[in-house]
Amino acid sequence: MEGEINNFIVVWAIVLTSSYYSHTIVKLFPNGKSRFVAIIPIVCLFFILPLYLTSTNLGGLTSFFIAWLATFKIILFAFGKGPLSPTPPLPLSTFILLTCLPVKLQKHSPSHVETNKKAKNSTLILVTKIALLAILIRVYSYKNHLHPKIILFCYCLHIYFALEIILTMINTMVRVASRIELEPPFDEPYKTGSLQDFWGRRWNLMVTNILRPTIYYPIRSVLARHIPKNWAPHPAVLATFFVSGLMHELIFYYIARVKPSWELTWFFIIHGVALSLEIMIKKLLNNKFLVPRFISGLLALVFIILTSFWLCFPPLLRAKLDVKLCTEYNAFFQFVRYSKLVSPTNITCM
Repeated sequence: MEGEINNFIVVWAIVLTSSYYSHTIVKLFPNGKSRFVAIIPIVCLFFILPLYLTSTNLGGLTSFFIAWLATFKIILFAFGKGPLSPTPPLPLSTFILLTCLPVKLQKHSPSHVETNKKAKNSTLILVTKIALLAILIRVYSYKNHLHPKIILFCYCLHIYFALEIILTMINTMVRVASRIELEPPFDEPYKTGSLQDFWGRRWNLMVTNILRPTIYYPIRSVLARHIPKNWAPHPAVLATFFVSGLMHELIFYYIARVKPSWELTWFFIIHGVALSLEIMIKKLLNNKFLVPRFISGLLALVFIILTSFWLCFPPLLRAKLDVKLCTEYNAFFQFVRYSKLVSPTNITCM
């Protein structure tokens, strides 16, 4: 555990240095090819660095933050686009935060009253989800007495709660430390009304916000010159979901270090096709015949959960990531115990 923490510190020291370099080259290179060439070593480095971390927690988060989000942000930055290229330019501290962490500046600053109200609601929701996650971990103690599908459903909730808790805490710490308004990482995905609503406006918005300018908008723009504009979004949606699937496969490789089975990629391809069909049907019906939001949202969530049972969880369980995750938690608590910071604790494996 101590060796992994040391590697983690070194990796992030390199990431911070690379971000400083990326911010500095603005003075040396204009937007476009010259800056992109100067950025290529950083892009390669960001893909390599997660390989030096082997833990599910530290390695998984680092690969998500750096190999995916930061890499895409840096590529957009090379061409003067994306969240790192606002007008006026970002100061160094803000640039580094936005590069390294899954946060995005809020375009329209809310009023002081709205900010306080959102902060109170966000805190309450965060505490509630931490409590629910703790209950879920307790449920795993009765794993042998529960149906496998119920366990898989618990894993779905676990991933959602854990991811939102981590991203919200990072978002909150950055907002408090830098006093800048940030967009929320999630927007209550359980209230979705459709697949388009879920993937485009509610689930893991940091990924959505980076895939749009890097994949969706460029492909749609190119295709609109060759095919009718009404049809251009559909292949752009498919390409976006395909790239998302590849990046999930890459992150899974960083965590598990096993040969890709491409099940994760197929999961996102299927959802890309389903979302394109949903958009197409809405256009054909001109939004006149719509299923009630409650029913369409429930159908969307059921479709997401069932396809995750089919394609997402099998590779994770074959790699025994659930066992590995619990082992890491126990190793961490033992490490802290050795440091005489807390009393011994054991986590029940999922």
